Amino acid sequence: MQKTPIILAKPPTDRPNKPAAMPPPAAGTPSEKPIVLMKSREEAKTSGTGDASTPPLGSAKGEKEGQRPTQPVYQIQNRGMGPSAPSAAVDPVIGQAKLHPPERMKHSIKLVDDQMNWCDSAMEYLLDQTDVLVVGVIGLQGTGKSTVMSLLSANHPEEDPRSYVFRCQTQEMKERGGTQTCGIDFFVTQERVIFLDTQPILSPAVLDHLINNDRKLPPEYSLPHTYVEMQSLQLAAFLFTVCHAVIIVQDWFTDINLYRFLQTAEMLKPSTPSPSHELSGGSGTDEGTEYYPNIVFLQNKAHREDFCPRNLKKMHTVINKLMLHSHLKYKGAISMLDCNVFPGLSSDFLETEVNLFLLPVMESEADENLSRAGAGGISLFPLLPGYRGYPSFQGLIGKLRGQVLSMARPQLSHTILTEKNWLHYAARIWDSVKKSTVLSEYSRLLS
Repeated sequence: MQKTPIILAKPPTDRPNKPAAMPPPAAGTPSEKPIVLMKSREEAKTSGTGDASTPPLGSAKGEKEGQRPTQPVYQIQNRGMGPSAPSAAVDPVIGQAKLHPPERMKHSIKLVDDQMNWCDSAMEYLLDQTDVLVVGVIGLQGTGKSTVMSLLSANHPEEDPRSYVFRCQTQEMKERGGTQTCGIDFFVTQERVIFLDTQPILSPAVLDHLINNDRKLPPEYSLPHTYVEMQSLQLAAFLFTVCHAVIIVQDWFTDINLYRFLQTAEMLKPSTPSPSHELSGGSGTDEGTEYYPNIVFLQNKAHREDFCPRNLKKMHTVINKLMLHSHLKYKGAISMLDCNVFPGLSSDFLETEVNLFLLPVMESEADENLSRAGAGGISLFPLLPGYRGYPSFQGLIGKLRGQVLSMARPQLSHTILTEKNWLHYAARIWDSVKKSTVLSEYSRLLS
């Protein structure tokens, strides 16, 4: 049955003061409620007629912005947002429609300063969510820790090193034999990965600065070199407790003292706090619930012979024998065979594969061409790239970053921690490390 046509609008001169409505339906048709198509805001205040389910809508504004005359659009976009509406009358739906993204960090900040004091400035960059990965790094002086952490977190090899999120060692600092990083630096990415860069362990530059500047030692330390060693052990023990993964950076293979240091830090590592000290009553903790992180051995500035499969197998065997009795997870997290770095080797080539990754020297293409020309003379095929014997640095750092970010994220304690809770937990662990009686007793034995 054909309905009566509806007049939508009239010219402004002939438009009546009352709103246009649908005429009554013809005989024999089902009764329908009148649908108000256009009504000014002033008339909506005075007029009490019309259906309550169809609120008034400004025709001119709606036609300009292409809005449909429906209730949800009016409630979200127009209610309380007109020019005559007061500033305090804001619909709560509008405030909840958009979520503010987390603040993006552009450079690292201090988590522990050069005086080994805790800093709480990282709280404003953290969220109340539990899917977080914490990655730390330790290594000797000049091995490239800050560069590696910058490339794993937010930077690319093509960028200027002066723009890295973790400050790298400058040429002036290299000539002075000093260290660029002091304490612990903090950086969190948009993927919710927290990176912790630390000062070098067992650093002669820290010892030299301590002696030449006549800095006063804490009363519990009598010798400067004991204080430097205990600082390094505190940093390593702290990372072993609050990180999911700790990267051990070395630029030559290998220093046996480094593995002794790792085992000592593991021995002095504080135990995982129990979920309730009141319920436990200070009794002994269960050894099966103790937390240990993944350890990744990164061979930085590797040479061509280091990528030889025979030498690679020897390096894995040595690390496996040195870490045989350690509780640290040094297997099953990183694999160079799975990421197709050595396409000719099968997965069973390494009987005891440990978390070892090789990175070559990071240099530009021009420097590589000059080094090849100097080593091999004039090339017979100048248009073809020279033989390196290993993949490019950009490709290897990308594969390492992919494997690090895809690591498992187990619970660091007996309770699930959000990012902000992790910061409180880390501050608690740092305080316990500095006041540890086990570390104090060990330093007394060293003196």
